[in-house]
Amino acid sequence: MRQDVRPKHLRDQDQEQELLEGPLPGSAGSAGRNRCVDAAEACSADARCQQLRTRYVTRCLGRAVAGGCSRARCHHALRRFFSRGPPKLTLALLFCPCAEPACAERRRQTFVPSCAFSEPEAAPPCCLASVDLCERSPVCRPRAACTPTPASWVRTASGLLGVPAGTAVTPNYVDNTSARVAPWCDCGASGNRHEECEAFRGLFTRNRCLDGAIQAFGSKWPPILQNAGRSFQQVGVGGG
Repeated sequence: MRQDVRPKHLRDQDQEQELLEGPLPGSAGSAGRNRCVDAAEACSADARCQQLRTRYVTRCLGRAVAGGCSRARCHHALRRFFSRGPPKLTLALLFCPCAEPACAERRRQTFVPSCAFSEPEAAPPCCLASVDLCERSPVCRPRAACTPTPASWVRTASGLLGVPAGTAVTPNYVDNTSARVAPWCDCGASGNRHEECEAFRGLFTRNRCLDGAIQAFGSKWPPILQNAGRSFQQVGVGGG
């Protein structure tokens, strides 16, 4: 594959355009074949969802920031997207089911992992730092408890992924060949706390709630997209 040698700000502009727009409904990239594009189109059709998504994409890509993105601003914009966006539409972007790599890569790139998730050309830190932060957080700590019943799968897993997004524990899909999720850290330097460290990673890599949510959301995908716009016109979402 030929390497893109253009300046970073030009590559970022193309990435931002793709994330914010994507193929039009009915085009070769849509028509139900790429559900992550369908989810992006559904968000674009909702003024509140599109406003919040535009904000986090712009801040996380950071094309106007010398030296790269501002992770603090990126995380803040992500937290606002999940806390204030229409849940059915934000969940559609989070859990869009994929059967082929192009869709899965779109899903992996949705939340701009080069800024929100990892640091380019840097080794992952030890997960123990995230463990300690999570234990002190009233938001993160309850996510360790999960009762994996079908009725609670999507709600619990969206908390596991959605609420920590925009924090030091921000996870993401790890590749474009599976639905595996992990935080950007490892346990190689965890010493005598290795078991504790692996248990923390297991909240993401071996989580029945998360696996069940992805499966459940995939089976309910068409009505979720069809009803999302109508539901949130009636209910409304708080601003600010």
